[in-house]
Amino acid sequence: MNNITTIPQHVAIVMDGNGRWAKKRFLPRSAGHAAGQNAVEKIIKASIERGIGILTLFAFSSENWRRPTEEIHALMNLFMKGLTEHVPALHEKNIRIRFIGHIAGLSLSLQQKIAASEALTLNNTGLQFVLAMNYGGQLDIVHATQRLALAVRDGALDIDAITPERFNSHLYTTDLAPPDLFIRTSGELRLSNFLLWQLAYSELYFTEVLWPDFNGKQLDLALSAYATRKRRYGSV
Repeated sequence: MNNITTIPQHVAIVMDGNGRWAKKRFLPRSAGHAAGQNAVEKIIKASIERGIGILTLFAFSSENWRRPTEEIHALMNLFMKGLTEHVPALHEKNIRIRFIGHIAGLSLSLQQKIAASEALTLNNTGLQFVLAMNYGGQLDIVHATQRLALAVRDGALDIDAITPERFNSHLYTTDLAPPDLFIRTSGELRLSNFLLWQLAYSELYFTEVLWPDFNGKQLDLALSAYATRKRRYGSV
């Protein structure tokens, strides 16, 4: 591992490029997603070794339902398989597993598996591993706004009491520190509706590497770039 002196507390990643990785190898997209899951395991391990406290991965967006039914079905099966096979090992490593997003929009069996994973690892004190499932940044903001609007309507909250801090408390990430570093793989230069509020002052890092090929060495390149940034938060 590189000698990196400044390690971000929270790293958020858009794992892009599974389909292109598979296409380059004349494989079905499902094979790319399976390879992407292997990359997840590597990055969890690398994050722990480097002292990262929170790792948030964009697993399935609220817009991904527009993909072909066959691909969605394969992804959901992969999520179920991954939770079934890997959660016990993550628990043994003191990792806390968390999910953000509209979980109620997923299948009942997947909801139950998610709830069981969170309950099993609730008291773990190591890496917080956060998966964004059926998540959209705009919906996150809309849902928070709706909850605040209801409180104002019902007389439980004065409109002048709505501050950025109070708004943040109604987001899915309410008790999580905002990401210090955002990473997107595969060369795409956009946020794709991921953590829009939370990324306000995050450092952004884009790489051409496809997600299945992203590993500890690639993470170190991102961390090295992060270490050169000066975070001013609007100051000088």
